[in-house]
Amino acid sequence: MGRRRGVMSESFKYELAKDLGFYETVKEEGWGAIRARDAGNMVKRAIEMAEEQLAQQNKNQS
Repeated sequence: MGRRRGVMSESFKYELAKDLGFYETVKEEGWGAIRARDAGNMVKRAIEMAEEQLAQQNKNQS
């Protein structure tokens, strides 16, 4: 099975890394150097942000 194409833009991933406090690791050592927990937290935060955005859109449509 091949790797999937990334869904998040690079700039968004860097923004999340900054917000979650591991940007320096990514900058110095690359994405492969982050902990699995950090990667999971990044995905969790991205999902939370998407859900908030959808809720706001639904609220505006009502």
